Amino acid sequence: MGRPIDDRDREQVRRLHAKGKSRNDIAKTISRSPSTVSKIAANLDPPLTFDRAAEVAVATQVRRADLAARRADLAVRLHDIAERELAKMTEPHLYFEWGGKDHTYAQKWQDEPTPADRRTMMATAGTALDRSLKLAPSRDEASERSRSVIGRLMEGLARNYAERHGEDPGGDDEQ
Repeated sequence: MGRPIDDRDREQVRRLHAKGKSRNDIAKTISRSPSTVSKIAANLDPPLTFDRAAEVAVATQVRRADLAARRADLAVRLHDIAERELAKMTEPHLYFEWGGKDHTYAQKWQDEPTPADRRTMMATAGTALDRSLKLAPSRDEASERSRSVIGRLMEGLARNYAERHGEDPGGDDEQ
């Protein structure tokens, strides 16, 4: 059994509580357990409490607002990635290889990426857009129309790809 609670303990708990210290901080300061500090506080007249529900609620609201802002920023970054991937689909593309017995490097520019690379770019763009919309879902009709426009754009790109290359853009065959 620990040492008995004395008037000095009671006074320290009262003084530190008045300074806004938490139960655990008081316990460390006076070298007592948190449960002993709670017992001392409950037996004072008037009893002291360590109810921090209001503080916790405010901290929770602040944390939720911070997370919402971070999700919105991440959604914008994912949209940027999707746009970059879509832009790459029609740009010149550098292909290279390194190897052989002499460890030589060779490179070649092509007018546009290969069909397999285009599929990968389209899949990357689609995934980035999907994740972006899940992080920051639309809440009004204008946003819903924007989302359907993006979906129609992706479908049009897939049809265009299939018409030009006679392949299914979602297939797994490599070139």
